[in-house]
Amino acid sequence: MIRSWFGISENPFRSEGMTPLPHQQELLDILLVHCRQGGLCAIIGEPGVGKTYLKKAIQSFADKRMRVFTIGRSLHSYWNIINLIAEQFGIDDKGTAFKLEKKLIEQAFGLHHDGKSIVTIIDDAHLLEIETLRKLRLLFDDFPPNHNVILIGHPTLLYTLQMKNNHDIYSRITYSKPLGKIPFESIEDFIHKELDKVGLGHNVFSEEALGLIIRSGDGLLRRTQNICLSCLIEAVRDKKREVSREMVNTVLRQPHWNMDEETPSHLRGLIQT
Repeated sequence: MIRSWFGISENPFRSEGMTPLPHQQELLDILLVHCRQGGLCAIIGEPGVGKTYLKKAIQSFADKRMRVFTIGRSLHSYWNIINLIAEQFGIDDKGTAFKLEKKLIEQAFGLHHDGKSIVTIIDDAHLLEIETLRKLRLLFDDFPPNHNVILIGHPTLLYTLQMKNNHDIYSRITYSKPLGKIPFESIEDFIHKELDKVGLGHNVFSEEALGLIIRSGDGLLRRTQNICLSCLIEAVRDKKREVSREMVNTVLRQPHWNMDEETPSHLRGLIQT
């Protein structure tokens, strides 16, 4: 709908094709070094700050010299998770847990022998049961030394690992980085670059509309991205070529953008809890 109305060939603000912001590119460069050296990295941040982008960016670097395996369903048990890993390793005959672990280790050393780096990304790692993470740590200890594990999760992940009884995992972290909210000027630059990529002029958002979008995005990449898309849809509905401040306000009146003002106080407390 947006492509047809604005006469463009690609969808704007696609997660797959997002241009990295300077701080993301710096972090990505550091992670790629660790991906070749091995270790345990922890990337933490609140929802919407750009963790998913980093995961997809690392996945895009998988080639003949680097294999990337991703665990995205972190609520599974240890047995189910190693089955997911085995599936990505191309191991069909799963057998018992002991046999499966042995095959995974053998396969990892086979890749290492072929000169390939191995990267395992565990997304939403804060949802993992700590005992499941401990079992994975013990398994990965038997992998080749160039195997790098990247834990991606909320700040609670590090709080949990810092507990004294979890120092067997915490002490193995070789690199950690918190992702915070993005400065407003960087958000404006991000919006302009995303418009450039699909051939839309910067004036598709009026000056007032752009300012309101940036403030309402609150330094969160995903939130800003979704507001921009919703505003472009609103422009299509109104048959306008420019997003006005009024259109942005129409979008922001939706309850999920405006919870503090629209939600009754007794429900706000429940949601925040």
